[in-house]
Amino acid sequence: MAKREHVVRMSVELPLWRALAAYRVLTMIYAVLLFVFTRGKFEHPWVAVAFLAVMTVWTLVTLPKVTNATRCTKRFLGADLAIALTGIMLTPLADAQAQTVDGPTLPTIWTAGSVLAFAIKGGWRWAGFASSFVAVANIVERGHPSRDTFHNVLLVWVASIAIGYVVEVARASELTLARALEIEAATRERERLARDIHDSVLQVLAMVQRRGTALGGEAAELGRMAGEQEVALRTLVSSGLVPTTRASEDISLGAVVRTVDVEDDPPHGPELCDLRSLLARHAGSRVTLSEPGAPVLLPAGAAAELAAAVSAALDNVRRHAGDEARAWILVEDWPEEVIVTVRDDGPGIPEGRLAQAEGEGRLGVALSIRGRLRELGGRAELLSVPGQGTEVELKVPRGKAGT
Repeated sequence: MAKREHVVRMSVELPLWRALAAYRVLTMIYAVLLFVFTRGKFEHPWVAVAFLAVMTVWTLVTLPKVTNATRCTKRFLGADLAIALTGIMLTPLADAQAQTVDGPTLPTIWTAGSVLAFAIKGGWRWAGFASSFVAVANIVERGHPSRDTFHNVLLVWVASIAIGYVVEVARASELTLARALEIEAATRERERLARDIHDSVLQVLAMVQRRGTALGGEAAELGRMAGEQEVALRTLVSSGLVPTTRASEDISLGAVVRTVDVEDDPPHGPELCDLRSLLARHAGSRVTLSEPGAPVLLPAGAAAELAAAVSAALDNVRRHAGDEARAWILVEDWPEEVIVTVRDDGPGIPEGRLAQAEGEGRLGVALSIRGRLRELGGRAELLSVPGQGTEVELKVPRGKAGT
């Protein structure tokens, strides 16, 4: 039995960081090209060249910093914002007309990348902090800011805060989904353990109780104790206190990693098993098995679960219909699904008895039969008429069995 990890990626941050990295590169190119085509109007072009050279080198060298939240440190964010603010404040020195004409600053829209990094890293509060510095720098750089200047400043401020808020909501949603997956894994493991307990421990305790009561004497006391333990164990199973041991979850903001014990698949797909060989052991003087002449192939895990459900159905026949009851097993192999029907000639199940049994913690049908079929993507249908026996039909689709 080997362990194989199934990784479910749910992070919305990863595409945001990738988009930010692309945005920084594209806006860097835009700022350089804008200067190239308008360099004639600059009074001190060497100032613009020096700043754009620094900005270009900084953008390319720090690309790894904007790949995830861990690498995007506070120190990097502070330095990045400082470069953006420096570019804004150097604009009047390179172009004296920048204060009288609403033209672009030296870093142009590259500055927004610094603000967006704050938003993705720390949420809307960090975004508001960074965009406020940018707003002040733009207003100071203009000297006498126009309505368009205030409009652009307000747009960056609102947009960055909105993006930061969306990131925070997305993180909360990821944590909620991770918790839901954890609960789902725990619930499925609890049901599996409950089935195993029902198929083994509870049946042994019930048998000891019946035999002890029949023998009397000291055996009767042993039977009484076994009965008490059976009731206590059924209560424990039905209340959901069975601990999980096979499923574990590693929850992080970027991913949820679920590790379950599964058999490694062979190179050419899952191992197939002939269902007939698993059901043959039930055939006897009281159980008639009718099966196709050709092998009924299913993935080994699915075949084992389906055979266990059939065993649980036959156990119910012996328990409720008596050792003298007869049972019939019919196996049907269809292209889309495999159907196994278990029928008996017992007294049948009174109406409402199954619901009452589940309420008392007797989960044979609910877990050992229906629970197994549900995990295989199939279903179990039970038909019982008082005085005319019970029929359990188990259906497993081939497309989902064993997946």
